[in-house]
Amino acid sequence: MQYYSGKTVWLTGASSGIGLAMAEQLAEAGAHLILTSRRAEALEEVRQRLAHPERHRVLALDLSQPEQAATEAQQALGDQVIDILINNAGVSQRSLILETDLSVYRQLMEIDYFAVVALTKLVLPRMLERRSGHIVTVSSVAGKVGTKLRSGYNGAKFGVLGFMDALRAETHTHQLVVTSILPGFINTQVAHNSLTGNGSALGHEDPDNAGGISAEECARQSLKAIAAQKAEVVVGSGLSKLAPLLQRFWPGLVRRIVAKR
Repeated sequence: MQYYSGKTVWLTGASSGIGLAMAEQLAEAGAHLILTSRRAEALEEVRQRLAHPERHRVLALDLSQPEQAATEAQQALGDQVIDILINNAGVSQRSLILETDLSVYRQLMEIDYFAVVALTKLVLPRMLERRSGHIVTVSSVAGKVGTKLRSGYNGAKFGVLGFMDALRAETHTHQLVVTSILPGFINTQVAHNSLTGNGSALGHEDPDNAGGISAEECARQSLKAIAAQKAEVVVGSGLSKLAPLLQRFWPGLVRRIVAKR
């Protein structure tokens, strides 16, 4: 993909799942990657296995602490030009509202919403000065359709889509490109790592994600949409791909479907 050749791409959530697949495909396309997740050791393993590992660097950050993460990133990156920011890091949820601690809702918002805002605000001024740049956020179909067991995840993903829409509107005269990616069910470890009501990890897959498309296919479709400078794209198959369209035109039908699932 020529769009990425020679560009510096800052990718969060790069050590597993969709992020890892994106990292591999971006490296093959000639991008220079800044790889971010919590664990430096895991990121270094990823960097070493990518095409042209010398082009890439590791920047470990705890995105559950967005202000601290932004400060550490600013110190590490300095004046480095970021051509594309891909906000991919995130955490999901599997718990009923009545059984979910308020602290879990805060953690979901910190990672899935406030970290996106913090890193976007960090790179935005220089992009606007250069009148060049591309900001991407991997949201979710859950940002369009609310479902059981994902109330906090839904809230964060609905919120981040609103933020991205506002960002697109405010920067449309500055040659900045803003893209929202909405994956449906993807076969990754997202369910295993999902937060339960007390904040612990679920620890096993669920049938929805296990039956989804591969992380590699999700990454391929997502990167194709980013290169085409799409504003918003749904990635997936089956009902999860159709859900936003159904929600728009037949919301009553969607409410009945999600109530029965």
